[in-house]
Amino acid sequence: MSPESSTAGYLHRRRWLWDAGLGFGALASAALAAPSGFTRDLAAISAPLSHLKPRAKRVIFLFMEGGPSHLDLLDPKPLLNQLAGKKLPASFGTPVTSMGTAEAPLLECKRKWSRHGKGGLWFSDWIPHMAQRADDLLVLRGLWCDAINHSAGVCQMNTGSPLAGRPSLGAWTLYGLGSEADNLPGYVVLTDGSAAVTNGPRNWGAGFMPSLYQGTKLENGPKPLPGLEPDPAITPDQSTRRRRLLAGLNQAHLQARAEKDELAARIASQELAYRLQAEAPEAVDLAGETEATKRLYGIDRKTTANFGKMCLLARRLAERGVRFIQLYSGAGSRWDAHANIEKNHEIMCAGVDLPIAGLLTDLKQRGLLDDTLVIWGGEFGRTPMSEKGDGRDHNPWGFSMWMAGAGLKGGRTVGETDELGLRAINDNRMHVRDLHATILHLLGLDHTRVIFRHKGRPERPTINEGEVNQAVLT
Repeated sequence: MSPESSTAGYLHRRRWLWDAGLGFGALASAALAAPSGFTRDLAAISAPLSHLKPRAKRVIFLFMEGGPSHLDLLDPKPLLNQLAGKKLPASFGTPVTSMGTAEAPLLECKRKWSRHGKGGLWFSDWIPHMAQRADDLLVLRGLWCDAINHSAGVCQMNTGSPLAGRPSLGAWTLYGLGSEADNLPGYVVLTDGSAAVTNGPRNWGAGFMPSLYQGTKLENGPKPLPGLEPDPAITPDQSTRRRRLLAGLNQAHLQARAEKDELAARIASQELAYRLQAEAPEAVDLAGETEATKRLYGIDRKTTANFGKMCLLARRLAERGVRFIQLYSGAGSRWDAHANIEKNHEIMCAGVDLPIAGLLTDLKQRGLLDDTLVIWGGEFGRTPMSEKGDGRDHNPWGFSMWMAGAGLKGGRTVGETDELGLRAINDNRMHVRDLHATILHLLGLDHTRVIFRHKGRPERPTINEGEVNQAVLT
């Protein structure tokens, strides 16, 4: 495309990225939503460029909001039960806990643990179905973050910072790679109920980047994308003529304001919304799935039907090229077990264990797990000290997550916490920004070279910090 093209003004501030070999694949996501002439010109130069050979094309992030207990799910600590009822030994330090429980007695883990798979991974009896997928799972036991409360923790796990205002990991992914979905959003979010997710849309927002890169939230119900139905009073011919007129006006308006990236993003979003009317209803319709598939996800059971539908929808979106898919379990911090962790986690695990195992099984049998990175975890873990006698406080100093797919070797652990599960220790400690750097690496992006200029400042996904964990990649 020549510099004199109508899109040159829109692109010139970003051309340095392209000429430097850094790529700007997310321009493709603008292209797939823009008016047709603009689309063809822009798409011709904006095919995604990876810095590295990607192991994954897409991400499915299973977010357990509220902080699941690593001590009762994935990281058994025999010493914890031996010292139960006593105070935290002085050798472990005195952490500043969110609810002031540093001096509270240690709380035993009442779960039964067993090894699974060829690698002998430990799982508690709360997640027996995930345990059956042990050889697909890479358990990360040495995570840590800076946040002591839910708002900051959820924000940091999504954006890399405990403070609001930065783009989400999904937005950075879309910015760097674009979308493979022509008529669907490249970044989709689903939640499991009517309760609001902590922080709301800022978790999947675009921050200082154009809104084109923010996530699209699907509603949990019979109409995941309400309002897409065409007005029955308008004929198809009238609709076509209206769209052509609007596209022409938008294009003329954009040419006169080529510096306005946000304007181009708004036009792109309007066009995508139009095309969603044709594509989205089919993508979110589960009626065509077999009964065997629905059983695999637990849709035939009351306890698992809700999250099962979300997981099945995630697979359908992945098949259709959606780049980043995030599922929230426990919206409203329902994994937050300050009291009665036995009842809380029994309920929460029962709702997601079978659907998540079904998702992994289905992805694998369809050949999608090889190039899909599946991530499970929350904003932090839980303390070995008790709260209210039978609960656990927030633990940002050491907790567990797991990954699957993307060619990763499963059936093993990376990282560890101390003998009571309080803090991440040793060489493979992973801060949230290390986790994000590693995720981007698996997608083929060097987190130090994904750059967006904001007010003259080169911004990067991990805020000029974070390192790729090489043990994860082996």
